[in-house]
Amino acid sequence: MAFRTILSFIVPLVCCSAVLAEEIRLNPSHPDRYTVVEGDTLWDISGKFLKNPGQWPLLWSYNSQIKNPHLIYPGDTVYFSMVNGQPRLSFSPTETAAVSPSSGPCVLNEADIQNGRTSFALSPEGKLQPCIRESATAKAVQLIPAGAIQKFLSLPRVLGENELNQAPYIVDIAGEHLIAGNGDKVYVRAIERPDSLTYAVYREGDILRNPTTQEVLGHEAKYIADLTLQEPGDPATLTITQAKGEIRAGDRVLPIGEEEVMLNYFPVPPEESIKGSIIGVLDGVTQIGRYNVVVIDKGISDGLKTGHELDIYQRGKVASDPYSPVKNDTVQMPDEYAGKLMVFRPFNRVSYALVMQAQRNIHVLDKVQTPE
Repeated sequence: MAFRTILSFIVPLVCCSAVLAEEIRLNPSHPDRYTVVEGDTLWDISGKFLKNPGQWPLLWSYNSQIKNPHLIYPGDTVYFSMVNGQPRLSFSPTETAAVSPSSGPCVLNEADIQNGRTSFALSPEGKLQPCIRESATAKAVQLIPAGAIQKFLSLPRVLGENELNQAPYIVDIAGEHLIAGNGDKVYVRAIERPDSLTYAVYREGDILRNPTTQEVLGHEAKYIADLTLQEPGDPATLTITQAKGEIRAGDRVLPIGEEEVMLNYFPVPPEESIKGSIIGVLDGVTQIGRYNVVVIDKGISDGLKTGHELDIYQRGKVASDPYSPVKNDTVQMPDEYAGKLMVFRPFNRVSYALVMQAQRNIHVLDKVQTPE
């Protein structure tokens, strides 16, 4: 697949007066120290110290000892303290057993190299012993589990009106099959001057609408399979390399471009005031919780970018008031804070976002907005 993704999640450490002026809100139950375990994410770790994990870059920026918070590994320990009224973090990497200069095998680890180690193991005759260079195999913790969004970074798509209907389509399946699968060949109309060697099969999905005005915001194209071009023409010949579902004649085909997604953002609030709603949830999920992917009714045209975070509010229900003197009186209950999400794939008028926190049940039509 030509689509490439970089999941680096580098935390920006640029500080300006406006950033430093922001008040860091601490988690009231924060620990004095925390040792990273396998499966932790930067978001998990930040939530142990901060009320709003999105302020993590602020806390890092005060601490010169921690050069790059992305290079934290399981077993490392983060220490918290207050110095002159300001929160501080200190950092202790995983301890490794010291090797005696005169006994045992000589092991040269990354810390030895960085610190310029000068003492090494000697043989009984006083000769320098050869050293084994030891490299860490553990992976640094990520902002979020990469697998939570990997399959949504390129597929499915949100298209304009009639865009999918104008795409090339499968006219027949080789071998007289009615339904095609992995390894089968298909014939596609009108790919005579190909823009790519890799394609994907799509089928018409949901129509995405503004929940208030019912205005159409986009048309979802459901991903079905990957194809590789074998022979251009009308029809062109393509081979199915990976199928998520059944492939039928009439399914539409779109090229997969040489696109690169850079997810090198820690969640930050958008500069604009955004107020929108969750209008869908991907991957067949019915109960929305942490690390589920949702669709919101705001996108690039509204000022949203990759890495923007929004608060989620559970819509208050309308409750009947049997004690009111007004017959059939109802009361609108207030919206309740429910969690946070991070935009990772914005389209023109809608966006895909990952639920980062879920403090209560989240539903389609719940509100999203710029954090206060």
